[in-house]
Amino acid sequence: MERILILDDDITFALMLRTWLSKRGFEVATASTVAAARKMLSEEHYSLVLSDMRLPDEDGIALLQWMAGEGITAPVIVMTSYAEIQNAVRCMKLGARDYVSKPVNPDELLKKIHEALDPLSGTTSAAGATPPAKAHRPAAAAKEAASGVAAGGSKEGVQRAAQPASLNYIEGRSDASRRLYEYIRLVAPTNMSVLVNGASGTGKEHVAQLIHQQSKRAGKPFVAVDCGAIPRELAASEFFGHVKGSFTGAVGDKKGAFELADSGTLFLDEVGNLTYETQVQLLRALQERRIRPVGGNREIPVDIRLVAATNEDLEAAIARGTFRSDLYHRINSFTLRVPSLNERRDDIPLFADFFLDQANRELDKCIVGFDAAAIRALAAYDWPGNLRQLKNTVMSATLLAAGEYITAGDLPGEITGASASPAASYSLHDPATEEEQIRRALAAAGGNKSQAAKLLGIDRKTLYNKLHLYGIE
Repeated sequence: MERILILDDDITFALMLRTWLSKRGFEVATASTVAAARKMLSEEHYSLVLSDMRLPDEDGIALLQWMAGEGITAPVIVMTSYAEIQNAVRCMKLGARDYVSKPVNPDELLKKIHEALDPLSGTTSAAGATPPAKAHRPAAAAKEAASGVAAGGSKEGVQRAAQPASLNYIEGRSDASRRLYEYIRLVAPTNMSVLVNGASGTGKEHVAQLIHQQSKRAGKPFVAVDCGAIPRELAASEFFGHVKGSFTGAVGDKKGAFELADSGTLFLDEVGNLTYETQVQLLRALQERRIRPVGGNREIPVDIRLVAATNEDLEAAIARGTFRSDLYHRINSFTLRVPSLNERRDDIPLFADFFLDQANRELDKCIVGFDAAAIRALAAYDWPGNLRQLKNTVMSATLLAAGEYITAGDLPGEITGASASPAASYSLHDPATEEEQIRRALAAAGGNKSQAAKLLGIDRKTLYNKLHLYGIE
């Protein structure tokens, strides 16, 4: 029988919870202070600890630190109010398995307990990569993902053929996030073509990489093509390759995206931007699973799993006559909709802390977290630029923060409702203000182009190109 230790100074609540869990087959003990819990954990084995955040003598953080020092590995679920969400995140950095908000939802708590006690629920492995995490992955384990970890990082180049880097990330705990990742786990092992639909900045390429990592093709190539960046005259070459001398500039043989992705996954980003002519060529290749390089005289068989992404309504594009219905049905065996950030507000503090970890590493700073006013402002904002905008905002605030915590004053005026300061907000999701945003980021970074590029969420080469475009010295 699994043994649970409940640590809560609300005696009535603890006894009610003890009775409820006992009826569900658990052996339950209770403690009302950290000191008592330490004694009980030292003397007996417990399968799980369910701990309140605030206790009469110390807090849940102190208990976690002590357990780590004593080598006690029982999973810990922290109970906390919404106002203490930042402390819950700190607990997860110290090794807590999960957290639940008070007042506690019994069904949600029971689900989290079963997840924590199930040894198979922690991670699932994918060949050649760090295992993707379940929804209770500790924040400290979350490093930067290859494509911005659902942050909508900058798109570098038209075609990227490589094995994705480690996909460490945090899954949100909102209902919308849980549904998304459950659908990913459902469709990934199949060979179905998947259409990922979502607004700009929601992390569609991250979803595509997760599908690849959790599929039977994990360990094989993952090739991403930015369909919006392919010139019409080079589309056939990008997709199918070419032979030397087939056209001006073809100085050597080149493999196209289909051949590079053979036996793996081909990801078509912003597929709605393909020209009608290219759609016809793509449809034929997908139907026949054979391609002919430009200028070549032989067909090459290819075996790819297709994942496409768009922020457009493709059915409306079909009605307008700009997207082929037969191609739509070919790429859309299963649709995954990535929710916007304002649809999963409960996840905002967790994602913000995740991006803070990244910003601390990239900017060589040691910001501890966000104060209560900053958290309230982040949670209340609508985030039109989604996760990409949140990431850029946290990066900017980390650079500006003078103390241990990011305050509301470090955030852009558009988020706090105050008048925007000259160097408070950096986001290129609005082309009309692109030059202004670049100048503000440069000013905030003290002229350091590498830091300015990080604030803007683009690579340094892209920043140099934009500096040349706008004549910025």
